[in-house]
Amino acid sequence: MSFYRGRKILAVLLISVLILTTSCSPKTPGRFDQVQQESTKQKSGQAVAKTATQGSEFNKYFPKAGNGYDRVYTQEKKGFAEAKLKKAGKEVAMLSISDTSSTPSAAAKFSKSTKKISGYPAVEQGSTATAVLVGKYQVKVLSKAPTFTASDRADWLGKFNLDGLAKLK
Repeated sequence: MSFYRGRKILAVLLISVLILTTSCSPKTPGRFDQVQQESTKQKSGQAVAKTATQGSEFNKYFPKAGNGYDRVYTQEKKGFAEAKLKKAGKEVAMLSISDTSSTPSAAAKFSKSTKKISGYPAVEQGSTATAVLVGKYQVKVLSKAPTFTASDRADWLGKFNLDGLAKLK
């Protein structure tokens, strides 16, 4: 009987040593660990620049609701604010202001612009969006309904307080 008891104790002791040695041994790095460490240390690839303006600062520059249109703010974060433009309860356009200090390439497209809206360089972005550059801020109107034309987008861009936005630092 004591032989059987000795084997039990030896088995428990061996299992304990095995668990202890495997749990305390250093973990071998996985194939993605190095990439994760490098991307965490990078400063240049960050989504929003530290100097970007808070999105709540942009709200006062959006056009007012009226003439059958409603404006509904949908997103507000550092460097960006967005509102839906609705008519008769249906979304017709998306209005936005973004700080291009986070995305310098967004401002570069305005350098060759020959079109101006309210004195600011403007570009068409595909067939559904029109944008102007006001200092470091891009103001954009995106059509969400086929009846909301390029002319409508230009009119609504003119309704933003662009001169006030130009003074924002």
